[in-house]
Amino acid sequence: MTEILYDEIPSLDLADFTSGNAEKKAAFVKKLGEAYQNIGFVAIKNHGLSKDLQNNLYATIQEFFSLPDSIKTKYEKPEIGFQRGYTGKGKEHAKGRNTGDLKEFYHIGQDLGFIPDTDPIRAEYPENVWPEELPKFREIGLETYRTLESAGKNMLRAIALHLELPEDFFEEKVIYGNSILRQIHYFPIENPDEVPADAVRAAEHGDINLITLLMGASADGLQVLRRDGKWIPITALPDQLVVNVGDMLERLTNKKLKSTIHRVVNPAREMMHTSRYSIPFFMHPRSEMDLTCLESCIDEDHPKQFSDATAGEFLDERLRELGLKK
Repeated sequence: MTEILYDEIPSLDLADFTSGNAEKKAAFVKKLGEAYQNIGFVAIKNHGLSKDLQNNLYATIQEFFSLPDSIKTKYEKPEIGFQRGYTGKGKEHAKGRNTGDLKEFYHIGQDLGFIPDTDPIRAEYPENVWPEELPKFREIGLETYRTLESAGKNMLRAIALHLELPEDFFEEKVIYGNSILRQIHYFPIENPDEVPADAVRAAEHGDINLITLLMGASADGLQVLRRDGKWIPITALPDQLVVNVGDMLERLTNKKLKSTIHRVVNPAREMMHTSRYSIPFFMHPRSEMDLTCLESCIDEDHPKQFSDATAGEFLDERLRELGLKK
């Protein structure tokens, strides 16, 4: 496939894939494959997430993050690697760094009430944590979670077809998967001189998971590193989600699909006193998924680049590298 250097990420219509029109479906898979082999990001519309639901979730998380730190910290769960509930300011750092990112966030995972008692995966997940100060948070958060999970499954079906795998290849691997809805607050900095000189909102990194679905943020700042070393800004239109390849999918495909490095840069100094909110959905498989490189992605020109691991083993390793798990 010819290398393409995008000046902006491609925009696709998920309805082309789901409409039942074979020609449109094939065209969607082709464009998606080109984008994921070159830059690792696309923007999609018709993903199922309504504007009202997005607005309600943003309003709710803004309300939560405006609470005093003494209340927010009641919902911190370091004993589970902060995988549910609140994570305080500066506690996560990018792999290879020690300086914490200028953010705080809140995690929602699979709701145990939706997982059958007969599925052993149920025992692996902690209960979600719901702030008693915001009674609507649970309903809004779980509806968003399920909507994005459904859109993610459609994206994975398209990815499977691009890889010449059965369309349902990922289905059993992601059912009740360990996905996380992360609500992020890049908090205001009233005096920039009081934070470490190298502190940023989110240092450059790749995502851990299979794919990430990101609804439009409340302010600019997201940038992706193009293959020629140039950083380009990413902005999604109000009706779009940005969907990018994560490290697990890159690993599975032996780097055929690119988990592109991205970051959230600090605003201009005079704007450091303002907040930025962002809500990514990190789509994870079940812990037992085998991430061994697909044989179809290995040849003389592309020797196997990763050791074998399960999704659970890889996630555990990365959470330690990020400082969230001891």
